[in-house]
Amino acid sequence: MISNRQLTERFKCSSQGGMRRSHATDSLVLIADHTQSLYENRWIDGRFHFSGIGKKGDQQLEFSQNKTLAESAENPVTVFLFEVFEPGQYVYAGRVALADAPYTASHPDIDGSCRSVWVFPLQLIEGERSWQITEDLIRKNRKRSERLARNLSDKELVKRAANIKSRAGCRRATTDLYEKNVYVAELARRKANGCCQLCEQPAPFRDRHGRPFLETHHIEWIAAGGEDTIDNTVALCPNCHAKMHVVNMKSDRRKLRKKAETNVFQYTLFDEVIFG
Repeated sequence: MISNRQLTERFKCSSQGGMRRSHATDSLVLIADHTQSLYENRWIDGRFHFSGIGKKGDQQLEFSQNKTLAESAENPVTVFLFEVFEPGQYVYAGRVALADAPYTASHPDIDGSCRSVWVFPLQLIEGERSWQITEDLIRKNRKRSERLARNLSDKELVKRAANIKSRAGCRRATTDLYEKNVYVAELARRKANGCCQLCEQPAPFRDRHGRPFLETHHIEWIAAGGEDTIDNTVALCPNCHAKMHVVNMKSDRRKLRKKAETNVFQYTLFDEVIFG
């Protein structure tokens, strides 16, 4: 773990930006800052899906360091990946290379408008050993993201929940942790409106901020290949959540499927009203 100053001195690159090219060291330094809300960068099946640069409007593959990274298999540049979980602390993930062709995804830009973003699937170079982060650090970062999600308007939340990859992120710490999307989870809680979507009773208590305490659940479990999407996510009381993981009755899954379909229908209506 190093500071931004140390990173800049070591690679002789800029002190700002998510893609920092250094001609002096013939390197491209990628910064995945998880404390910032604009991009959804995460590990999925051993690959890190890194969003290109360009904060407003559709991103261009030929623009600046997007082109450098896209052509990194043919050019001599060495690509280094760092992740940020606490402001000012840069965690070295390792040397990386393109694992597949870049693809486009939809994400809100800095003004909240939906736009096309280039995403680069990266993988660690064979033999590269990265520092394994602690579960505590991941959980702290998730709590920060959850606070952000709670402060978003319904319009902003719908945009973010609708435009993410369906697979939950997974990274190695002391165990494999699934990085479930906070916007999908927050949207499920809002649609539940304070009541468990299985037993249909009010949440058993309120948290210290006065919010009904409900836990999000994936009807088809993430560990079994389920998707981290609004049509597979519901909000349950702790008792029903435990029941679904212990018993997982077909009748309960059918009921929750219908609830999730209602969530999607409500989202679709909201989307049509807001975006036309």
